Amino acid sequence: MQTQRRFVLKAGATGLVALLGPGFPASAAGTAPVLGFTGVAASARDALTIPPEYEYSLLYKWGDPTGVVGALPAYRPDASNNAQEQAVQAGMHHDGMHFFPLNADGSRALLVMNHEYTDERLLHTDGATPWTAEKVRKSQHAMGVSVIEIALGAQGWRQVLPSRHARRIHGNTPMRLGGPAAGSSMLQTALNPAGDEVLGTFANCAMGVTPWGTYLTCEENFHGYFGGAKDADFQPDAAQRRYGTTAGGQWVDWYRFDERFDLTKHPNEANRFGWVVEIDPMDPTSTPVKRTALGRKRQESATCTLTQDGRVAVYMGDDTRFEYIYKFVSRDKVQPGGYAANRELLDHGTLYVARFDADGRGAWLELTQGRPGLGREQGFATQADVVVKARLAADAVGGTKMDRPEWITVHPHTGEVFVTLTNNSQRGEPGRPGPDAANPRERNVGGHIIRWREAGGDAAASAFGWRHFVLAGDPARPGAATQYPSPQADAFGCPDGLHFDRGGLLWIQTDMSGQAIGKGSYAQLGNNAMLCADPATGRIKRFLSGPSGCEITGCVVTPDRRTLFVNIQHPGEASDDGGGAHNSAWPDGTTPGSARPRSATVVVRRRDGGLVGT
Repeated sequence: MQTQRRFVLKAGATGLVALLGPGFPASAAGTAPVLGFTGVAASARDALTIPPEYEYSLLYKWGDPTGVVGALPAYRPDASNNAQEQAVQAGMHHDGMHFFPLNADGSRALLVMNHEYTDERLLHTDGATPWTAEKVRKSQHAMGVSVIEIALGAQGWRQVLPSRHARRIHGNTPMRLGGPAAGSSMLQTALNPAGDEVLGTFANCAMGVTPWGTYLTCEENFHGYFGGAKDADFQPDAAQRRYGTTAGGQWVDWYRFDERFDLTKHPNEANRFGWVVEIDPMDPTSTPVKRTALGRKRQESATCTLTQDGRVAVYMGDDTRFEYIYKFVSRDKVQPGGYAANRELLDHGTLYVARFDADGRGAWLELTQGRPGLGREQGFATQADVVVKARLAADAVGGTKMDRPEWITVHPHTGEVFVTLTNNSQRGEPGRPGPDAANPRERNVGGHIIRWREAGGDAAASAFGWRHFVLAGDPARPGAATQYPSPQADAFGCPDGLHFDRGGLLWIQTDMSGQAIGKGSYAQLGNNAMLCADPATGRIKRFLSGPSGCEITGCVVTPDRRTLFVNIQHPGEASDDGGGAHNSAWPDGTTPGSARPRSATVVVRRRDGGLVGT
């Protein structure tokens, strides 16, 4: 493996040091954690593998009851649960999540998690064919968000059933629209002429947590659930083409039995998705709100931190090849009093897109109507135009096109920001952008991680300094051009999920596609895995290896650092579109075909009760 890449500046080195402050990029003194666990080898086994000094248990699997009082339907192994039952059961394909303590010692808590997408062959007894209205409704109910109550006892963490806190939010849950696009003609539909309410959230991938204790769920690949007859008189405009909302079949043909997803009849419905959605986990009767001021995109991450003057900054990625990294800074300061005192804070502020320059500097470019490139003559008559068409606005001001920006996390001690760029096999292809300073490899199959520090250490700054933390992949493969931060770094591919615990350990999760695992550039990297990194030393150790075909995504460490919750998504999936035979029966079966594979939340603890990651 290659040694740490030097942060070489071609010009202006003195000015950049002043911008970054002394000590960049080292972690705060005295906080460097030690990765004392036994590293796990890369593995192709259909099993969950963790260090021998740790143990794990299963907590919440697809189809398990959420715990809603009076509604505890059991999972049926033949997938015969109906849509009504699925609405109060764990959704499919667990993703981002967070731990919200309910008492002082954290032994009771709410675990809130996303359910990203569906595998229709597993969801229904007879698969997706033929489509029916009942199957569409069940599919809509299998995504969204779960709020479950958990408690720590002598036998470890267990779900509390039933619970007055339990809730399932899904594709038919009533929601409100807030911010500059609420009421806009672009969000008005036949069912909601006012353009201020919408049914549902789905395609929920990464997440965030606000300083006032609410949960932010991100609507990522929403475009795949819209469609319409190809022969209909429907001419998509530039924004619709850019967001992938065009007629014809997409991933799941909801439009055949739910008219609001038919773009040829209701073209504005798609504009009501692709947002960050705020949820109050402590109030199961509260109405979720889509915060349009944060911009519409294939949302990946909504990571919050405070500015020096007490406002909130939200970092976001757009998980598509050649899309952008964004930041939103609120107009107003965070107030004490929880959600009640901050319920409109995310509706007012400034949206920015990142530009990464070749000299290691960067700038946040303002996305405000009337700024250069964002005038009426360019198609941005109001701020609603800017946020609904955020991708086009970012084009207009010159943001840097990235290699699939995914999760973003902030170091708890230094304030440095880390982002995963999962991969981009199209970079450098004919007609596509070539490599640049931030995305330096053609046909980037390994992915990378970038770290940056805001000028003056202030999240409200308009400038930052950046460098690569990892250029991932297999260093033994010719031409891989990998760069790891130290010789003591385990190799990995396609970084995706990121989470800092309170001790400053960085948890990295991978997402090599199901059809590529164990092949080509990934042949020696094993199944998808979770690694633990110490940014201060550059050491990276593989902590967990997942079962066949899965993605490791979504993790949170409890405040006392003694429990790690991690999600195992789509075990057995053999291709990106969910097609093909499943090669796993984890966690219920012993061999492929012996049981339907089920995404699940896993609880990991040290056998001696010590801190995870040590």
